Amino acid sequence: MARLDPSERIRDAARTRAELLAVATEVFAEQGYAGARVDEIAERTRTTKRMIYYYFGGKEQLYQAVLEGAYRDIRAAEQGIHAGDLPPADAVRRIAELTFDHHHAHPEFIRLVSVENIHQAEHLRRVESLRDLGAPAASLLDEVLGRGRGAGVFRDDVDAVDVHMLISAYCVFQVANAATFGFLFGRDMLAPAVRERHRRILGDVVVAWLTQG
Repeated sequence: MARLDPSERIRDAARTRAELLAVATEVFAEQGYAGARVDEIAERTRTTKRMIYYYFGGKEQLYQAVLEGAYRDIRAAEQGIHAGDLPPADAVRRIAELTFDHHHAHPEFIRLVSVENIHQAEHLRRVESLRDLGAPAASLLDEVLGRGRGAGVFRDDVDAVDVHMLISAYCVFQVANAATFGFLFGRDMLAPAVRERHRRILGDVVVAWLTQG
């Protein structure tokens, strides 16, 4: 049997690890940390618990890797905006829209965040890199807000975390409460026309808030 060269072994390991993370993300989002079983993750990936332990060390480490990956994905998307090339109001609208689009495209992220809040961020606190991953989001908004204030178009009594919280609150609600809100008010929250209107509303609200007064 022909042996794989070192570079091919590295690529194969990377693919295996990525597949395990993708499936583990689904399982943890569906069932929470307590309900998720490593056996099921192994079965879905057609691998073994031993392989999962080899790559991650155990269930808790796998869950922490899932959390890190989920936050890393949205931070990477934010950095792709190139906000510095846009006028401040357009840049902050683009950040809000991207967050909205990402949360709708990745409902598992919202479920993971909800699970972690139920556990009082118990596992999140053990992933030191997540503090560093949060920094780019604040830095991006800081830069945009600074330019807006300098140009005299943005208010100066809010900071980047305030803006990030406002955007996140709206976007999380859209996904986390789509079923209950939709039932109570008879509206399909995920219908394309509704989604596009809510996306536009978010941008309008954030820009109006920052430019008022």
